[in-house]
Amino acid sequence: MSLDQWFVKGKNPDDFIESMETHKENLLKVYDEFEIPADASFFEELKQRQLKVIVLTEDWCGDAMMNVPILLRIAEKSDMEVRILERDQNLELMDQYLTNGKSRSIPIFIFIDGSGDEVAKWGPRAPKIQTFVDEATSKLPEKEAKDFKEKQQEMFTFITKAYHDNKDFWAEVYRSLKETLSS
Repeated sequence: MSLDQWFVKGKNPDDFIESMETHKENLLKVYDEFEIPADASFFEELKQRQLKVIVLTEDWCGDAMMNVPILLRIAEKSDMEVRILERDQNLELMDQYLTNGKSRSIPIFIFIDGSGDEVAKWGPRAPKIQTFVDEATSKLPEKEAKDFKEKQQEMFTFITKAYHDNKDFWAEVYRSLKETLSS
């Protein structure tokens, strides 16, 4: 399928959010509280480019909980249409956007132009957020350890809380998306 066909297959953001079962409240908190910068020239440039974006995600994904609402705010300011595809139901597309050539990490944002050609890809994390996650992960015990699952769950809870509360992280996601879309 072409990227245009994948786009058409996607859900509009309102329908996706309405169907969420895991991080709906957290996503809406970020959406409601994220203050988009006054970047008029950036948004005008995006409007002129008439981009659309395909989002590969799942509602249980903590990274998506933070990143998707920031993308939605950018999309609103720049008249960019967004369609959301669940990763696990769209592996044919997901497998074209593997992280490090092997991981089905999400979210992935695929920006396409009016001809349906990819012009940019972003995800699953802003570089500084990746560093934060790498540091948290490095403190886990070996996978064979008795307490690995418990410590891993504690780490997920810690990361989710940071994504939910740390507005500097939100600003970093915005900067990273802006940099990707400006290059």
